[in-house]
Amino acid sequence: MDEETTGDSETLLERPGPAELRKPVLFRTYRRRWFLLVVICLLNCSNAMLWLTFAPVADKTAAYFHISMDTINWLSLVYLLISIPFGLVATWILDTVGLKCAVILSAWLNMVGSVIRTFSVISFLSLGSLTYTYLFIGQCLCALAQPLVIFSPTKLAALWFPDHQRATANMISSMSNPLGILIANLLSPTLVSEEKDIPRMLGLYAIPAVTACILATVGVHDKVPPTPPSASATHSTSQPFFKGLKMLLRNKPYVILMVCFGAGIGMFTCFSALLEQILCVRGYSNFFAGLNGALFTVFGLLGAFLLGLYVDKTRKFIESTKVCFCLTALASIAFAVMSQFRNQAFPLALISSLFGFFGFSIYPVAMELAVECSYPVGEGTSTGLIFVSSQIQGVILMLLLQALTVQISSAPFSTCDIEEGGALDWTERIPGGMCFITIPWADAVLADWEPAAIPHTPPVGALTALYGWEGGMKSHLGCQ
Repeated sequence: MDEETTGDSETLLERPGPAELRKPVLFRTYRRRWFLLVVICLLNCSNAMLWLTFAPVADKTAAYFHISMDTINWLSLVYLLISIPFGLVATWILDTVGLKCAVILSAWLNMVGSVIRTFSVISFLSLGSLTYTYLFIGQCLCALAQPLVIFSPTKLAALWFPDHQRATANMISSMSNPLGILIANLLSPTLVSEEKDIPRMLGLYAIPAVTACILATVGVHDKVPPTPPSASATHSTSQPFFKGLKMLLRNKPYVILMVCFGAGIGMFTCFSALLEQILCVRGYSNFFAGLNGALFTVFGLLGAFLLGLYVDKTRKFIESTKVCFCLTALASIAFAVMSQFRNQAFPLALISSLFGFFGFSIYPVAMELAVECSYPVGEGTSTGLIFVSSQIQGVILMLLLQALTVQISSAPFSTCDIEEGGALDWTERIPGGMCFITIPWADAVLADWEPAAIPHTPPVGALTALYGWEGGMKSHLGCQ
């Protein structure tokens, strides 16, 4: 049988009163929820890999397609641009049409995009000058899938998992996206030692996308389980989508949070996309740049987990966030300085680790504050708007960084394999300054979050905010 009744079912008395008026409701979980979790994890991991396919080997990709580095950067930038309008559309699809449609649609967009990317390197197609066009179209389709993929874990956990498994399900599915970034940072430089290896890399990156699409199409049948797994999955206290959107934009503390933490996420996006180009001009290899990106991600996840445990125990959200903001700014400045020198592999690896450790650790606390101050708006809308804000600011920052680069006529130590445009000098002062710009924003919003302002907040915890939010708990919060 597909149904599980041992340990996962419970009975709820909806209406207290005389026994004859009470209606027992049976909640039940289904084994296929784990299959859905696997599909969404594979989608998340695959989509992240497709996004950062070219960033660790940007120079060799530019040489293979005979295009400039700025043109290569658009393969990453298009993810941010498309996610801005489609992020809100994805939120509406999940809340209105349902999880099944969102998963299957994202799986097909991801798969078709990855396959079209491979067309650009198939020699017998003789595409000529259209090779980059096919590559870019494929990347655009993958970018359309990203918001649906990123927003699906919370919906899956809320609809299919009981309360005591919800945080775990969110943790597993949400962490698959950083795992994809980690894999791309390590796998791309390993696969591409020369320009001719680009076709092999694109082919291998298409395999997880095709596999996820087949599993989603064949195995995802229902948008909701026949019987809900818990009481919180039965009823929703969230506002309608457009009404909630208006409420958020009129909520000053939320708007400050959206701008502040959106800037931080946008900065980290730029760091991941441009890291190889910043380091290769000083003689560092693509593999070392990928390793720095991997350390950034791994220590970032570790920092988020440890800070989540700490604030859950001490409830020192404000102090922890301010300290992490300041340390992130210092790490950003240290990286901007050290990346200008040669033969500094160990210091750069250490700084990248610290940069990720303190920067990522702010995320769970920020998400908890955002969801608290957005009640009664749905958590999907409140977190989705922060995602859109981060993409907008990421686009601005990437374009600004590219505009501030200086072309170098002579770079004797450069390992950048570039035919078009030559090597670029990345001063990278903007990320360090961005951290200091966000510190006043953080102080402004955190000033409204003294403990007295939310005296009866239940101990839901920052780890729950990182891996998913129990929507039913928001009715207890005192935020307006």
